[in-house]
Amino acid sequence: MNFVKVKSPVSISGGIEGLDDILWPGVDLTLWQRERPEALGWLDAQDWDAVSDVDSIVATRDVQGEVIRLLQAAHYPSGVQTTALAGEVAELATYFATLMGCSSLRFRLEIVETDGCKKFHADYVRARLLSTLSGQGTEWIYAASQSEAPQVERMAVGDVGIFKGRLWEEDPAILHRSPPIGASGERRLLLAIDPAGEAA
Repeated sequence: MNFVKVKSPVSISGGIEGLDDILWPGVDLTLWQRERPEALGWLDAQDWDAVSDVDSIVATRDVQGEVIRLLQAAHYPSGVQTTALAGEVAELATYFATLMGCSSLRFRLEIVETDGCKKFHADYVRARLLSTLSGQGTEWIYAASQSEAPQVERMAVGDVGIFKGRLWEEDPAILHRSPPIGASGERRLLLAIDPAGEAA
């Protein structure tokens, strides 16, 4: 593949294929801006005390089947709701695995209600796919603006982003964080996918 010099470290698109741009040198964040699928609207009314976080390694050969089993074990609603959520996760996981060239992934579906990840940072992975499926989206800034008053950007609910980590780029140009919601009582459902076997 022949690469050209990229002027911006952020690539924004309206389709999933735009996420491929993360492979380009100089691109540290690819964003697929989209509406959250209608079939996931029920998540906004979900009782988060009734379900558990999911954190597991899944093989790409049967992502949807494995995700359904994990969601059932975490007490997500049975039937079409869980099937829709599993289908969403499986589509993104399969795409990401193909992009990263890996046969297994670390898949997390976390209910976030604290400020535990409120500092802007880059993860110690090759790359991380993030999508907020309910609640406030992940925030990001240009690393070069840290010492100033940075303009904070926020992914919308349903958006999908792939952030380069420190195992790919020692000093990524883009940093991200969870929005500080600890004092608000809000909760958010965050999907995170990494290549398996890499540090968090």
